[in-house]
Amino acid sequence: MGLTRRRVYEIVEVARAGDRASRVFDCAILGLIALNVLAVVLESVAAIEARFSGFFNLFEMGSVLVFTIEYALRLWSCVENPRYARPVGGRLRFALTPLLVLDLLAILPFYLPLFFPHLAAFRSLRLIRLFRLFKAARYSESLRLLGRVMREKKEQLGGTLFVLSLMLVVAGALLYCVEREAQPDAFSSIPATMWWAVATFTTVGYGDIYPVTVLGKIMASIMAIAGLAIAAIPTGIIASGFMEHAQKDKRVCPHCGKELP
Repeated sequence: MGLTRRRVYEIVEVARAGDRASRVFDCAILGLIALNVLAVVLESVAAIEARFSGFFNLFEMGSVLVFTIEYALRLWSCVENPRYARPVGGRLRFALTPLLVLDLLAILPFYLPLFFPHLAAFRSLRLIRLFRLFKAARYSESLRLLGRVMREKKEQLGGTLFVLSLMLVVAGALLYCVEREAQPDAFSSIPATMWWAVATFTTVGYGDIYPVTVLGKIMASIMAIAGLAIAAIPTGIIASGFMEHAQKDKRVCPHCGKELP
């Protein structure tokens, strides 16, 4: 039993070099994920959904069956990993990892109406199936690297988010004071003005709300320029994280994993 479970664990995890069975499994799951995303997109077209609704329902049931078996196998075999070796506690810890939570969300929309029939009327619940797209993160080294960089740089990114939030409040308060008499409907409150500030800082603009006073236009111009600088800060932090990992990978032997001199 232990040997069988070990082999299952090796297959369902990301394929290692030379493991043909695991590589086939990974490609099959990735292909099924792509087809599911395509099905969700096509189902949103009324004419296609009406004509092929039976096929979509059969495909959905088959996909859920495969994803459910995959989820069960991962949960069953995870104890082969020393970090989750405890039969109950280890599996609970593994079930709460981000990738397993995504796996659960991928099949949840199918099972929820079975236990809560009133949810069957909410067609928007089916859109949660798009979470299946995030299952592909398990097989993408780039996405895993992005996740590591985000975790490592969380303090810097959090500081940037705090500064941005502070500037949004200040910008909203200032524009509210300047524009509220000229445009009481558009700049009716600080929260309403903060929505304009968000659109300005992200440089997307918002055509229905814009300052008309001279002072308001000057302040808006400064905020739009500041938005460009603020948007560049998180990008720079993440880019530096990627560069650090790239330099670190160069110093590690790809065969033995030992650090190079």
